[in-house]
Amino acid sequence: MRTRTVLAVVFEGVLSLDLTGPVEVFAGANAWCAEQGMDNAYEIRTASIGGTPVRTSSGLVITPDSALDDGPAPDLLLVPGGEGTREQPDVVDWLRGNARRAERLVSVCSGAFLLAEAGLLDGRKATTHWWLCDTLAGRFPEIDVEPEPIFVRDGEVSTSAGVTAGIDLALALVEDDLGREAALTVARYLVVFLRRPGDQSQFSAQLAGQTAQRRSLREVQRWIDEHPEADLSVPALAERANLSPRQFARAFTAEVGTSPGRYVDRVRLEAARRRLEDTDAGIEETARNCGFGTPEAMRRAFIRVLGVGPAEYRRRFKPAS
Repeated sequence: MRTRTVLAVVFEGVLSLDLTGPVEVFAGANAWCAEQGMDNAYEIRTASIGGTPVRTSSGLVITPDSALDDGPAPDLLLVPGGEGTREQPDVVDWLRGNARRAERLVSVCSGAFLLAEAGLLDGRKATTHWWLCDTLAGRFPEIDVEPEPIFVRDGEVSTSAGVTAGIDLALALVEDDLGREAALTVARYLVVFLRRPGDQSQFSAQLAGQTAQRRSLREVQRWIDEHPEADLSVPALAERANLSPRQFARAFTAEVGTSPGRYVDRVRLEAARRRLEDTDAGIEETARNCGFGTPEAMRRAFIRVLGVGPAEYRRRFKPAS
């Protein structure tokens, strides 16, 4: 197995997690290789224009390993995002002249705008943070912008949605290079799910909603998340919150931003999706354990939200053994 070089571009105003999330995945893969008695899978370095230190959007200062012009073309070129992507003409010029020499080109979040300005996404499918998808599509109509997926892979070019989606994309790349066991080990170490498929929506039930202000409602949210198979009717949840059903429904909707019923539906669908992706449990068992009651009820929910039934969803998204 050869060691692949990873070059991460850094610039003023880069979002630190866009950079460090994927880098930690590749470093974790190296740790897994060491445990197996293997050489490192990745040689990771950072570089900026002129090799000068840069300040991230959070104020952290990063001292890069080298200038972008130093060294041979990398196997994987990583372009993170952040507020700084708005004014990086030198980085765009460098990408325009050098990025195509890399075997794989990866952007995280608004890093897609730097690739777009360099003409590297023309005629390709791509994504970015959901908040910026309309802007990307408007400024660069030659790009097929997909607002839903957490990452999109089009040939040797891969783009991911906001921030932590870069971790999901990096895990997918590690799985390509080293196999599922390595990627799963890294994911467990980083305490993330392996693996959210690229076509999975950028929104989860927890992200689409928000955390309630009062403690009793937060506890109800936690109970719903951890027990999708339970009785999650409004009367049952109201009793847990020590409120009348009417008071509970009104307060939950006001503080979470969605009704109790809709929140429960999202959590159950998300739980079913994860089980179909990560386990071999049957459709009937999954429906029962995720609170749908019957396979038909679960099928209707999948069709309504995802456009495919549970069996087809598993066929598309469950990683190969």
